[in-house]
Amino acid sequence: MAYRSDEDYDYLFKVVLIGDSGVGKSNLLSRFTRNEFSLESKSTIGVEFATRSINVDGKLVKAQIWDTAGQERYRAITSAYYRGAVGALLVYDITRPVTYENVERWLKELKDHTDSNIVVMLVGNKSDLRHLRAVSTEDGQAFSEREGLYFMETSALESTNVENAFKQILTQIYRVVSKKALDVGEDPSAAPAKGQTINVGGKDDVTATKKVGCCSA
Repeated sequence: MAYRSDEDYDYLFKVVLIGDSGVGKSNLLSRFTRNEFSLESKSTIGVEFATRSINVDGKLVKAQIWDTAGQERYRAITSAYYRGAVGALLVYDITRPVTYENVERWLKELKDHTDSNIVVMLVGNKSDLRHLRAVSTEDGQAFSEREGLYFMETSALESTNVENAFKQILTQIYRVVSKKALDVGEDPSAAPAKGQTINVGGKDDVTATKKVGCCSA
């Protein structure tokens, strides 16, 4: 099997993690990208991101996943943070009802800053803390159905559904983007060139790009 370098990918998707501070966004990111979990993880300051590539329908999809601090004092970074995002994981803590109550506000902020075609998954994290559960699975499912979101409960600690959550959202993004590419038609001149964004957005959006062959060795 031919080796593909980290830079050899077919699609690059920017996915953002949003939700209140302390819900486990950073540990979801580190579990998916590095298979690591830290019990002593500190609140994220500003923004950090990590990448991982997966295979979707025979295409190599590289996810650039952005993690931001949930604290109010960092909220001023939102427009730059959301720019170009084609997917979002909206995370709450199943043991802290207030983090679930704030989901609606986070969703509104997301919609205010992104394209209407963004793929969103609601994630109820810390499912390992069953004895402390304060938000039912049914509540999360009902909210997701009402708002047209995907839904999954995860545990970054036990690595439950973390892989599934990211793979599902990346697969759905791929399908949305592929459909848009098909809608362009068969005319090669109409197809997006390398570095050109497929998702509807501003000129600064450089994610969700399909790489078209450029230079062969």
